[in-house]
Parts: sequence; structure tokens; C-alpha cells
Amino acid sequence: MLDAPEAVRERIAEASRLRLFLDYDGTLAEFAPTPDHVEPDPEIITLLTELAKQPGILVTVVSGRRLEHVEKLLPVPEVLLAGTYGVELLLPSRESVDRVSYDDLRPVLEELRPQWEALIAEQDGFFLEDKDWALALHARYADDFVAERVLEEARELAYASIEEAPDPEMFRVLGGHKFLEIGPALAHKGRTVEHLLERYPFPGALLLYIGDDDKDEEAFGVIQSHGGLAIRVCKEPCETQADGRLASPREVRQWLAMVVTRFSSTQS
Repeated sequence: MLDAPEAVRERIAEASRLRLFLDYDGTLAEFAPTPDHVEPDPEIITLLTELAKQPGILVTVVSGRRLEHVEKLLPVPEVLLAGTYGVELLLPSRESVDRVSYDDLRPVLEELRPQWEALIAEQDGFFLEDKDWALALHARYADDFVAERVLEEARELAYASIEEAPDPEMFRVLGGHKFLEIGPALAHKGRTVEHLLERYPFPGALLLYIGDDDKDEEAFGVIQSHGGLAIRVCKEPCETQADGRLASPREVRQWLAMVVTRFSSTQS
């Protein structure tokens, strides 16, 4: 089940405390039909509840979804939730933290949104997701050639909007397979992990990040620079800087269930 060096398993088995950073879609759960599809999974909620109640484990979910959706998917108060790649935070204390000024950010997105809408209006297989803090174009169901052409045009429009923004450094454009997104520069999982480690420390914990795509890869190096471990979720062996691999969200859940068992036995 686990394609990882023995050293990974040994370090986790020896850890007295564990700080888990988890992606959601493609990691804990299979991808939803559309980004606006929000259907809580009782199995995942139960699993994270069990993880979070272990005294030696601190759980954070870092998702590209807007925080509002992540809250609905994971109503587990003890888990720190980071939406829009960490721009929006919900702490275990239930305090909400916005790391970017919405009023400074939104006007640029408001200007770009109708341009993207017009670009995909006559095209099949596209979905425009408005996350409030970011705009994302999904082309998973579009023809490959059409998707490449439309996303390139959308990218040019996004960069033009950024150039005209009062503070261009506030924004970044993210790519991916049949995917394009414009959002805050702080919408970066690596920078989010650094922020959380600094602001909300969990001393003596082994860091472990599990994620499935290039947005998570941005956090892997940060985790490893702090002596932690990274696991990539991919069906087949893939190019990654992670320390190990799990093949599917189902395997991730099975593996995390074993982590619960290991920490439960330590506390008993």
C-alpha cells in the first residue's frame, strides 16, 4: 500500500508528536464533479475527528477551496482550516484570520471575471469558480486543444489585469492540468506552512504533509527544510520531491487510520 522508504515509516513510528498538514481534494477525498460541489463525507469527518482528539497530533487542512466550503466539508472544531491555499484561516479557537485585504484584492478580480466569462461563454466543458479571494478556470471536461487555447487566452487577460493593478505584487497566477487561477501572492501553500509554523507552533512535533499536486509540492520543500516528511498522492510513480507516495485518497485514509491507532496505543 505505501510506497515509501522504510525510514519514513520508522520516523513516524518513533514520533511522540505529529503535526499533520493535509490537502483535501485528491488527497483525503476524490475530486468532486465541480468545485462548487460540497458534500461532506462522514468517513473523512470521523477520521479527522479521531486524529484531532489525539493529544500528540495537531491537524491542519490546507485546501485550494474557499474556506466556506472547507468548513462545510470538515465541521471538526479542533482542526485548523486554511482555505484558498491559506489566505483564509479558521483556527481551532474559531477565530477567523484573513491574511490579505479583500478590499484591495477584489476590484481586480471583478474587472477580470466578465472577460473570462465571455471567453468561455460558447465553449463546452469549462467552469468558472469564483472563490471571492481568487478566480479559477477549470477545463477538465473540455477538449484538450480547446482547453489549451482558451486557458492561454485567459492567462494573457489575467496578466494584463495584474499589470494594471495598483499593486501588481499582490497577485499570482497558478497553472495546472486544464486549470488556471488568479489570486493573492499569499495563496501559496509553502508560504502558508511557514506562516503557520511561525505563528502557531507545536514544539517537538514531526511535520508531515500529504498532498496530490503541484500546489502541494510548493509546501513539500518547506516541510523538509524543517526536518519533516512529505508524501505525494499519485496513482502511478510521479516526479516529486516527496519522501514517499500513496496511490489514492482511499489509501491516504487507510494510512491515517493506522496513525490514529498508533497514537491511541501510545496514550493508553
